[in-house]
Parts: sequence; C-alpha cells; structure tokens
Amino acid sequence: MSLRAVGQVRQYSAAAQSQLRELLGQQLEGIKEAGTFKAERIITSAQSTQITVQGSDQKILNFCANNYLGLANNPEIVKYSQQLLERYGAGLSSVRFICGTQDIHKQLEQKIAQFHGREDTILYASCFDANAGIFEAILTPEDAVFSDELNHASIIDGIRLCKAKKQRYKHRDLKDLEQQLRASDARMKLIATDGVFSMDGNIAPLARIVELAKKYDALVFVDECHATGFFGATGRGTEEYDNVMGEVDIINSTLGKALGGASGGYTTGPAELISFLRQKSRPYLFSNTLPPAVVGVGLKVMDMLLNSSELSQRVQSNTQRFRDAMTKAGFTIAGENHPICPVMLGDARLASTFADQMLTRGIYVIGFSYPVVPQGKARIRVQISAAHTEAEIDRAVQAFIEVGRGLKVIQ
Repeated sequence: MSLRAVGQVRQYSAAAQSQLRELLGQQLEGIKEAGTFKAERIITSAQSTQITVQGSDQKILNFCANNYLGLANNPEIVKYSQQLLERYGAGLSSVRFICGTQDIHKQLEQKIAQFHGREDTILYASCFDANAGIFEAILTPEDAVFSDELNHASIIDGIRLCKAKKQRYKHRDLKDLEQQLRASDARMKLIATDGVFSMDGNIAPLARIVELAKKYDALVFVDECHATGFFGATGRGTEEYDNVMGEVDIINSTLGKALGGASGGYTTGPAELISFLRQKSRPYLFSNTLPPAVVGVGLKVMDMLLNSSELSQRVQSNTQRFRDAMTKAGFTIAGENHPICPVMLGDARLASTFADQMLTRGIYVIGFSYPVVPQGKARIRVQISAAHTEAEIDRAVQAFIEVGRGLKVIQ
C-alpha cells in the first residue's frame, strides 16, 4: 500500500463504516430538526470579559463563561505558568504512580487542602474524572448512594459505575431524602449533591442535608464546581455560604472554572480517603498527570485566594448589581443570588432569538432550552465575573431591556 499524501483525507468505504455514517447522520439531522444542535462559536482571543470571535474583529462582552474570578487571562498567572512550563517541561508522559508526580503536584494538593480546611487532596485531569473515580472506588453492593435528581451529568455517570444501591431524591426535597435514608439498611450511606446547580443557579440546602446525614449516620459528598473560589463570604463555597464549614465529608471541585479556567479537578477530604483513591480510583491510576503549566495556574490562583478574598467579594457585588437592575426592569431572574443568573423566558424559540439579538448589540449570551432544561423553561443563562466592570454590567442590562421590549418580554 502506498503512503497517502500528507493532509489527504482518507475515504472510508467499508460497509460497517457506511452504516455508521448513515445511522449517525440520521441522528444528527434529528438533533438539528429539534433545534438542540450545539454549534461552537470560535473565539480568536484569550478568554476574558471582552473577546473576539471568528468572522469579526469587533470586541464583544462575554457573559456566558465560567470565568467567575476573571483569572483566565490574568497576566501574573500566565507568567507563572510559563515559568513552570520552562522549568518542568510540557508534560510528564506518565500516570502519577509511575513517574508522573513532581513536587509541584504535591504542593498544589496541599494548598487545595489548606484552602478547604481538609487533610489531603488528590488531583485529576478534570472534575468529571474526579466524579467518575470516587463512587466506584469506595462504595460496594452493601452501600447506598442518595443522589439529587438534578445532579450534574458527571455525578450521574460516576454513580452508574458503582455497585451500590442507587436512589434518587427529588430536587432539594429534604422530606423525600429523609424518607429514603430512614428506609435504608445499607452498611454505608452517601448523600451526593451539587453545591450549586448550574442550570438554575440554585443552591443545595446543605445545612439541612448535613443534619439529616448526622441523624442517619450518612456521609455527605458535594460537587463544588460552581462555588469554589467565589461563593460564600471568602469563596470557600456552599458549606461556607450555608454556615457548615468543615462538616461536608467529601468535596469534589474543578480548577477549570473560577480557579484560572485551565483544566484539572480534585477530591479533598479525609487522609484515608485520599490515600485509598490513589490506590483504587481508575481515572487517577490510568490517566496522565496534569501538565506543569496547568499546575502552575492552580498554584498561583491558590496563593491569591489564600491571601485575599477581594475577588470573591467583587463577583458577589457585581452579581447583586446585575440581579437588582434586571429585576427592576421587569425580568424574572432565577437562582439564589449566585453569579449564574438565568433570565427566564419560557419559549425555546424566543430564547434563541433573544440571544441572537443580544449578540448584534455586542453582548455574548446563550439561550438554553429543552432537553438541557425542562420544556417551557427556556432561558438566557448569564454568568457574572469579578472582571466585569460596573459599566459593562450596565451595558448588558440596557441591551436586555432594549431586546426585551422589542420582543415584548417586558414593557
């Protein structure tokens, strides 16, 4: 067989390949017809509150990133990451237990544990991996896991992998949760919840969950991806917000949102748990270690957060400014004073049209509709950052008002 020219696309012709193309093509058409096809807008700048996109040199205001602390393009963080790239190289070409653990990985794990007030931390390639790696490792058929019905997909998938009895309780419904805990005779009970639910911006009733856990001898697991670094008085997350600091047994979170926006996730908690995960957690054992440049981002962000809560306080004040102005204008904003600010519109087509018209005014937001959210609950999900200026927030609100009046959402 002759070598193909560099860059030439191979043409597959096998019957199995043809069948695959046909089946997937039909499903893709169905997704498009349903209006749920996810097109990716290509950004041609660094992630920031002001970005440029392919096809236009005009800067637009970004209100749909998880860049809650505005650190994704922070010059100090970028510089430190470059320094570690030069000193430690591009990557480790190894999993952690073979030859993939550098001193900087241990330093980052220690700083994360210090930030959360926990004994130890284990790093993963993402929080999706952290969630995929914990339930299967620690739960047996003798155990039971109780999961909020609106938990993130990564928690759902992680629970599917374990052999424990799997029970779902109604969203934030403590009565339903207690009934299930009372009826369980499992050896070990684990309550699993998001701290903040990303589509609605609402918050787990963590203090009451902790009370139930104590009453029924259960453990509490919280995914803090949309809380770590910026939610609560000093950014310690949902347990700080709900005044139960140190009472959550296991925290999983991410380095890929507020903490620099690069990549990486982690589990933090009791030393025995972390040591056990290093032995048994499959995503940790069989995935490459985090590259030094990414570790550098995490280290610098942790240093910043351990020394000051200024950024978390700024995102909180920005959130209040946006929510107050939008509510005064007549919009319905879901959630509970969180930087995730869903502007409720109801109709899917209206949400899509609304987002398109916002973009023509230089504001980048995304419309969400079924099946991502329930039918009849389409919305524009706005996400506020510490890096947004008051003028930028006011400009976004004014654009919402103009579009809202034009589409008869408000008067």
